[in-house]
Amino acid sequence: MTQPVRIVIVGGGIAGLLLATRLGNRLGRRGEAHVTLVDRSPTHIWKPMLHTIAAGTTDVHQQQVFYLTHARAHGFTYRPGEMCGIDRDTQQIQLAALAMPNGEVVMGPGTLGYDILVLSTGSRANDFGTPGVPEHCHFIDSQPQAEAFNEAIRSRIVRSVVENEPLRVAIVGAGATGVELAAELSHLLDVASSYGDASIRARLHLGLYESAPRVLTAFPPDISASSEALLRRLGFEVHTRTRVTEARAQRLRLNDGSEVAADLMVWAAGVKAPDFLGKLPGIEASHANQLFVRPTLQTTHDDHIFALGDCASLTPPGNERPLPPTAQVATQQAEHLAKHLPRWLNGEPLPEFTFRDFGALVSLSDYNAFGTLGKFGFFKGGFIRGRFAQISHAMLYRRHQQALHGFGKASLLWTAERINALVQPKIRLK
Repeated sequence: MTQPVRIVIVGGGIAGLLLATRLGNRLGRRGEAHVTLVDRSPTHIWKPMLHTIAAGTTDVHQQQVFYLTHARAHGFTYRPGEMCGIDRDTQQIQLAALAMPNGEVVMGPGTLGYDILVLSTGSRANDFGTPGVPEHCHFIDSQPQAEAFNEAIRSRIVRSVVENEPLRVAIVGAGATGVELAAELSHLLDVASSYGDASIRARLHLGLYESAPRVLTAFPPDISASSEALLRRLGFEVHTRTRVTEARAQRLRLNDGSEVAADLMVWAAGVKAPDFLGKLPGIEASHANQLFVRPTLQTTHDDHIFALGDCASLTPPGNERPLPPTAQVATQQAEHLAKHLPRWLNGEPLPEFTFRDFGALVSLSDYNAFGTLGKFGFFKGGFIRGRFAQISHAMLYRRHQQALHGFGKASLLWTAERINALVQPKIRLK
C-alpha cells in the first residue's frame, strides 16, 4: 500500500497557515497526503496587525487562530516546534527543544521526516549588529514581543501620569511597521485621554529615526510625503538620513555623535529571515538569510524544498530587485503552491509563479490611510487616501480571515468583533 506523501510546512504565518489549510482541505482529508504544520507558537496572528497589539488598540484574544483546533477542522496536523537544521540526505528536519518563557523545557529536541518541505518562517527586524540593540530595544515581530511592548508602554503611561513626567518613545525604522506603530501609539493616548486625564496625550514625545532619505521607502513618494506630513502634524519628530549606531539604557547614539534619551525604544528597521536558514547545508541564501528560489518557488538546489513569503528571495524576470516581503506576496505564493503542488505530485510540471501587484496601503490608525492601486484594475497606479483607503486596508485582513475560515465562519467573526467593540473598552486596560 502506498504511503501518503509527507508535506511539512515550517512556519504558521500568512503563507504557511494558508497553505496548510488549503492542502489539508484538498489532500489531507482524502488521505492523499499527511500535511504537518510546524510552529513554536500555539497561535497565529496576522502579522500586519502586530503594531496594534503592541499599542493595545486591538484585542489579541479575538484575532488569534489556535493551530491545534484549526488543524483539526482542516485536515492537517499541528506540531509544536522550532526548526534549527536539516539533513537533506535522510529528508529530516531538526527541531530544537521547546521551552516555556520561564525556561521550563516542555519538549526535547527531535526530528521530523518529510517528502516535501515548505519553508515559510517569515522575517524579523534586522539590527545589523548594532551594539546594544538586543539588550535595550523592543522588537514587535511576534505576538509575544508585541504583548511585551504593550505591558511596557502601559506601565510607562502610569508612571508618566503619577510622576508627572513626559513619555519618551523612540522608534528606529520608518517602514510600515515603524510608521503605523507611531500613529497607533498616538491613537492609544488619544483614547486614554478620553477616560479622564486629558493631559496623557500631551505627554507623548515620539521620535522616528530612518537612515533612508524618506519614510516608507518601499512605497511611492506620494505616500511617503503624505505619511510624514501627518506624523509631523501629530507632533512627532521625524529624522531621515539618520542612522542609529548604538543603543544604551534609555538612550540612542546617532551617526553624528549625538544622543537621544528615550524611556522606550523600538527597533523596526531592516528585514531578515531567521539565522538558521542562512546555515542550511547545500541551500543558497542571501545575506539576509532569505532562501533563493526559482520561479516555481523551489529552492535552487533541491526540488523537494520550497520557500514562500518573507523568507524567500525571488527576482522575477526583468526585475532588478527581489519581490518585497509583504503580506500580498506571501498570500499569492501560498495560493499558487496550494493550487499546483497537488498536480505536481501527480506528475504534472510546476508552472512559474507570477506576482500581480495590486498596490500598496499604509494605515495611520484612525487618522488617515494612503495607498496606490497597483498595476491591475480600472484605476492603475491611482493614489487613494482617506476613508476609502482605510476600508481597503481593513479588507486585506477580512480577506485573510475568509481564506482561512470560509465566508460563513469569517462573517461570524466579523459580527463578534463589532459586538465586542460596542461593549468592550477601545484600548487594553489590563
